Amino acid sequence: MEGYKHRILDELLAKKLRAKGAVLIEGPKWCGKTTTAEEMAQSKVMLTNKSIMNHFRSLLELEPDEALSGKPPMLIDEWQTVPSVWDAIRYIVDHRHRMGQFILTGSSSPNKEAKKEILHSGTGRFAWLIMRPMTLFESGESNGSVSLENLFYSREKVFSKNFLTLKDIAFLICRGGWPMATSLPKNLALEQAFDYYEAVTKEDIINVGGVKRTSERVQRLMRAYARHQATQASIVTLLEDMKNNDIETLDENTINSYLNTLRMMFVIEDMPAWNPNLRSKTAIRTTDTRYFVDPSIATAALNLGPEDLINDLNTMGLFFETLCIRDLRVFADTLNGKVYHYRDKTGLECDVVIHLRNGKYGLIEIKLGGETLINEGVKTLTLLSSKINTTKMKEPSFKMILTATGEYAYQRIEDGIYIVPIGCLKH
Repeated sequence: MEGYKHRILDELLAKKLRAKGAVLIEGPKWCGKTTTAEEMAQSKVMLTNKSIMNHFRSLLELEPDEALSGKPPMLIDEWQTVPSVWDAIRYIVDHRHRMGQFILTGSSSPNKEAKKEILHSGTGRFAWLIMRPMTLFESGESNGSVSLENLFYSREKVFSKNFLTLKDIAFLICRGGWPMATSLPKNLALEQAFDYYEAVTKEDIINVGGVKRTSERVQRLMRAYARHQATQASIVTLLEDMKNNDIETLDENTINSYLNTLRMMFVIEDMPAWNPNLRSKTAIRTTDTRYFVDPSIATAALNLGPEDLINDLNTMGLFFETLCIRDLRVFADTLNGKVYHYRDKTGLECDVVIHLRNGKYGLIEIKLGGETLINEGVKTLTLLSSKINTTKMKEPSFKMILTATGEYAYQRIEDGIYIVPIGCLKH
């Protein structure tokens, strides 16, 4: 499939296989984990097939060496359905003393019952990778003329043309980064997110977490979550939203339980707060920001299409932020970085801080575009950077306004802030 040819995770997987005996790739269903792993695997066991799973489970109990005797790297797809394979792989990795023996994929974390079958953590034997839906660069919509890595390390001059319009972005938000969708005609591509949403709420969530859940309740919660994505909404806020928009609702404990299961399935991926060294003793707000792993899940939950977003730019701005966070997380992984947000008691808020392992960091504001919104972002970035105590930590490597629209990517002369349409960005 065309969309699989240039996955950023390929290079990360190859690197991890050289450094560890086994690599676990986790992420939401339909994001391409199995296809990516199959390209590097020399043998495989596909546990999504029930008869294969039952045979493999029995063989693993009787002859674990035989069950795992495939040519390395050996792929174990959806490993969490036979959780005892974890300790068996750990044992074999220890005794073979060779790297790159196994690739495991999983579209959910093991539930409580499954975890009881796992005795060891895998530390030192396993490496972990998160695979998300495709970025705009991977699916070919971004021209990749601006490199995030170069902004950190070379301060290169930026001036390139953007070819994506606001209408294009609205479609890409609703289509999402699902590999299957990227190769389909537009009307069919938009159906993929609705199919994913239906699968999650009507089947998958019932099979994960070890607790029976009803699809109607999950759908109500996901609609509330969609209305509050890109915010630090509390459980109480989600509860109040559900009371205002649905006759039936859930209690706080049940909401927490459902959200934890959605995290286990990699449907939602909240963003932690950044805590820098500041010149003043300003209190940092530490509440996570709420995001779906892909913006199309939110539009599907609310039954929205591209035209709906164009007609409500405030809502589109929040969904566009989710799209940008998806791409920036993928790009940050290649740089040994993490993605955070910043908010303090004064109300000063920065959408994204990408912090690398070596201490470098970049500040990013996400805006649909236009002079007014860009100037708001510039004001935020300038104020936050002035608060950072540069005697205790480095100055930001760059400051950027990441936009949906705009004819060009460029650097402002007056303050050095980069204005970059998402249609120009790559890792």
